[in-house]
Amino acid sequence: MGTLKDVGCKKTVKVVKLHGEGAVKRRIMDMGITRGTEIYVRKVAPLGDPVEVTVRGYELSLRKEDAQMVEVE
Repeated sequence: MGTLKDVGCKKTVKVVKLHGEGAVKRRIMDMGITRGTEIYVRKVAPLGDPVEVTVRGYELSLRKEDAQMVEVE
């Protein structure tokens, strides 16, 4: 399908793969975004930054650069 950055509002997607290296990848994983996790996209700001999502029952705001590293289907 693409990356989390490309997903429209009010859609639920599943994480396929995380891109990125080291500390950045670790930070995304620490937020609960891991392979197989379902993510509900609540809102996308007008310029696409940030993306508000619900993961594992809690709400997060992700920067566009971080959302781009999350491959989803």
